[in-house]
Amino acid sequence: MKIALVGAGNIGTNLARAFTRAGHEVTVANSRGPETLGDLVAETGATALPVEEVAQGADVVVVTIPQVKTPDLPEDLFAGASDEVVVIDTNNYYPQQRDGRIDAIEAGQTESAWVAEQIGRPVVKAFNGIHAADISTAGKPVGDADRRALPVAGDQEVAKKVVIGLLDDIGFDAVDGGTLEESWRQQPGTPSYGLAADRDGITAALAAASPERTADWKA
Repeated sequence: MKIALVGAGNIGTNLARAFTRAGHEVTVANSRGPETLGDLVAETGATALPVEEVAQGADVVVVTIPQVKTPDLPEDLFAGASDEVVVIDTNNYYPQQRDGRIDAIEAGQTESAWVAEQIGRPVVKAFNGIHAADISTAGKPVGDADRRALPVAGDQEVAKKVVIGLLDDIGFDAVDGGTLEESWRQQPGTPSYGLAADRDGITAALAAASPERTADWKA
C-alpha cells in the first residue's frame, strides 16, 4: 500500500519507521522541504517529496501536523491521490500548549471533524493518543498477551477497516471508537488518551469518557 505522510514530526517519523518496516511504500513531506529529510530517508527507505506532490498515487494520506497549521495545507494536496484515498488524522488540539484558541473546537466540534472540514475530506482519527516512540517500538505479533490496542473513529466503515488493517500490520489491535462525532472519546484529557492497554482496556476507557473538555485542554 502506498502511504503518504504529511508531516515528519515525532508521529510522522515513527509512522514512517513502522510502515516501511511492514513493507508499505511511504512518501513523506514536511514544511521545510524534502532536503531536510535525508536522515529519515536513509533510515527507512521512505521517499521525501514536496508537500504538493506527496499524495500523488497514495492509497492512504496521514495528516500529522500541528492542529493549527491544518488550514495552511495546499488546496490541491489530494490531487493525484487514489479516488478512494483514506485520510488519517493524528492531530490533537493543544490550545494552551501550542495551537492557541480554535473557536469551533472550543464550542464543541470534535478535533478531527474540524480537520475534515478544513481539508474538505472525510478522515479517520487514529494514532492521536499513543506516545510517538511507541508507534515504532511497541507493536507485537497477533495473539501476543501484551499486544496493545488503539482507538479508531470515523464515518466511513471501509476507511476504518483500512486503518484497522494498517494497525494490525505494525503490531496493534484496534477498537472501533464510533463516528467522527464520537471521537471526543479519544481526545486529550479522556481516559484512553496515552493509555497503554489491550482491547478490553481501551473499550472501557472510551466508555468512561466525558464530552466535557477538561481545564488543561481548554483555551
